[in-house]
Amino acid sequence: MHMQKIALPLILSLLIPFGVCAAESAAPPADGVWRDTPRAKDAIRVLVVTGGHEHDTSFYSIFEGYPDIAATVRPHPAALMRDLRKGIQVLVLYDMVRDIEPEKQKVLQQFAEAGKGIVVMHHALADYLNWPWWAQNVSGAHYVFDPGPDGKKSSYKHDEILDVRPVGQHPVIDGIGPFKILDETYKDMWFSPKIQVLLQTDNPTSDEPVAWIGPCTTSRTVCIQLGHDRNAHGNPAFRKLVRNAILWTAGK
Repeated sequence: MHMQKIALPLILSLLIPFGVCAAESAAPPADGVWRDTPRAKDAIRVLVVTGGHEHDTSFYSIFEGYPDIAATVRPHPAALMRDLRKGIQVLVLYDMVRDIEPEKQKVLQQFAEAGKGIVVMHHALADYLNWPWWAQNVSGAHYVFDPGPDGKKSSYKHDEILDVRPVGQHPVIDGIGPFKILDETYKDMWFSPKIQVLLQTDNPTSDEPVAWIGPCTTSRTVCIQLGHDRNAHGNPAFRKLVRNAILWTAGK
């Protein structure tokens, strides 16, 4: 896990829409011209928030190839500067901003309390540490930079092979059996006792839960510890997990 300071000009507040690529090659059309997969009129409107942590551009491919998902990326600092409740159905957080201003806290809290979908991914588990409400009531976990009374702080390790297995049954892990993934692990995070674990691992450099339902009572929230780089982004099980999480949090 590496942090970098954000000093983005306002021009980066412009929306950058994702294209939708054909998931599989198809027979050439009669006119010989390739066309993208049409986007459904009722596609889920997803806002992907980035910033504060470098990442592989392969991350954006996770949202491509699905006509029922319309994803847009907006980086900090502009990502949370306006009310999101009318135009967005699911918020995907892939940012890493330790301190968040009160006005942005209000935007996030309103979104969560409006019953919208929230997916928290990988280094976003280190988000908003100056705002305990978020971890206690929404994500159900956070990365620990500063040791508490127990003296523990979180650690990370790159390029670990994780054996991941599902816990129970849930739409988010539907069709996902045990799988292996090469990824970055987090250890000794803080977890709420109210989370519902969906996926777990026994890798000793990782906490046991690697995907869970957050304790939010007003919106559907899924947290995914996996997803550091292209080795994870291209993993079929991981891609299905993210898609399932978006569909479920959107109420589909």
